[in-house]
Amino acid sequence: MNADELRSRQDLEIANKLMQATEVKRINEMIEKREEKGPMGTRRRLLATSVRLSKGMAPWLHDMADDCIKQLGVTIPLELYVYASPSYNAACVKPEDGRLFIMFSSSLLESFEGSELRFVLGHELGHYLYGHHDIPIGYLLNGRSRPNPKLALELTTWSRYAEISADRAGAHCAKDPEGVARSLFKLASGLSSKLIQFNIDDFVQQVDEMQLEDATPGQGSAPEDWFMTHPFSPLRVRALRLFDNSILSKPDGATIDELEAGVQVLMTMMEPSYLEGRTDSAEAMRRLLFAGAVAVANADNEISEKEIAVFEKFFGERSFSDELNIEKLSANLPDRIEQTKSLTTIAQRMQIIRDLCTVARADHSDTNTGARVIRDIAVSLEVPVHFVTQAMSIDSELD
Repeated sequence: MNADELRSRQDLEIANKLMQATEVKRINEMIEKREEKGPMGTRRRLLATSVRLSKGMAPWLHDMADDCIKQLGVTIPLELYVYASPSYNAACVKPEDGRLFIMFSSSLLESFEGSELRFVLGHELGHYLYGHHDIPIGYLLNGRSRPNPKLALELTTWSRYAEISADRAGAHCAKDPEGVARSLFKLASGLSSKLIQFNIDDFVQQVDEMQLEDATPGQGSAPEDWFMTHPFSPLRVRALRLFDNSILSKPDGATIDELEAGVQVLMTMMEPSYLEGRTDSAEAMRRLLFAGAVAVANADNEISEKEIAVFEKFFGERSFSDELNIEKLSANLPDRIEQTKSLTTIAQRMQIIRDLCTVARADHSDTNTGARVIRDIAVSLEVPVHFVTQAMSIDSELD
């Protein structure tokens, strides 16, 4: 399989958009000018602050790396380094003078075994393979001049999808879902399996409990999630389960469209809430959700008590009343869709679709009519229709 096929579609699409952003272009031009003057000293710093692991020192590690390189089709020469640290860490450093560098913390090399380490190696090679170094996220988020909030959110959203791509490359190299999950558990907890009896189902159950903590539908993630550049580790395991059950891992698996839609459902859990935001985009999203929720609930010309209850969880007690002009809201729906499209990212539009699916699922007697309305809205918002299917079945799909 061509390793490019493993890359997350959202990673690629958002990366292409970011590469055209003025600030990203400016930083990349600055970096290019520096590099024209000669190497930036990356390799020298590595040689000075860490130990280069030659093939004679760690033949087993080089054998693993060679196997991952072969599977992923990487052609650039690779150097491996280790540095002293009690934390589990690894990193792929931007190439210099035709060499690629991968760094490991000493504790990670001592505690990770077999497929766990293959996953880490493949993950880091994936970052190089998919050109993730071309977007200078460190310069943009940590530099003296901070980017505007919208660009910052786009960067962190992209970074999380970039991790999904790298995880797939790592899983492709490891070929052991249990070992991959153990690796992510160790990275998240800092523990080795020598101390804890690892249970993958208990680990991913954290995702379900995280959803339950958000008592009000549509509230989205906690603010501390918004600028995280890595997805929550149990979410990554869930995303990799979708990958393992897709055509990218097995001939009779789910389609790529279904895979990507499922991952998008998971990733919306880390996007900021729009129900309480004060920006123009948040206001447009709320207005669309309001009109869309009424249209979904009224899809069969009868709004149930359960649908009203969910509606009022979004918009407050007594927000639904007999005074609502359903026909007028329906007529205004296209205008609200167009306004939302002009002010939002695709990830934000997916949140609206996800929340409309929550309304549709409230009345279990017939979700088909509501789903048809949501699909029409999704098409108008340029959200993949497969995302609706995944969001409608999220309760059973994630168990």
